[in-house]
Amino acid sequence: MDYRNREDIWNLVCEYTESEQLRKHMLAVEAAMKFYARKYGEDEIFWGNLGLVHDFDYEKFPERHPFHGLEVLTAEGFPEEFLYALRAHADYGDPDALEEKYREPAPRTRLVDKALYASDELTGLIIAVAYVRPSKKLADVDLQAIKKKWKDKAFARGAKREDIERGAAELGVPLDEHIQNVLRALQVEHASLGL
Repeated sequence: MDYRNREDIWNLVCEYTESEQLRKHMLAVEAAMKFYARKYGEDEIFWGNLGLVHDFDYEKFPERHPFHGLEVLTAEGFPEEFLYALRAHADYGDPDALEEKYREPAPRTRLVDKALYASDELTGLIIAVAYVRPSKKLADVDLQAIKKKWKDKAFARGAKREDIERGAAELGVPLDEHIQNVLRALQVEHASLGL
């Protein structure tokens, strides 16, 4: 499997993930990562494929995510720089891991690590806001609508606001700007997201 081949990545996602909602989440994170790759002059294919595959093991192995996925991708020959970013999007290690490096959390030191962490939870919140709009379209979502729902802690409870705030801070982007960046990225890809 080629880590730079989107079709290979998508096939892996579909092999491990039946949930359309989870697939849509990974497509959304792919869009956000491609946006940030362009913004920072980085490798859009690498960043996009990283966003696309980042949760592929979650549905089948939630208690071992992302470590089961790391084992699969290691066996497929994915490079360490790719694997490291997947590790870094988790705030925890795997105490039962055979490899010592997986037992502790991986610090987010590179821009790609920070962008993945910053985008992950936020895409879920933005999509949830789109679902409650009368049109159910991303085109009808704006910063004001997201911030209004942000304050409602019962809304999209799974989208951890603290993680989104920490991610934006680590990325060095003001929170409102980060929200707008990711919203724009998702609006561009609205067709693939069905929103």
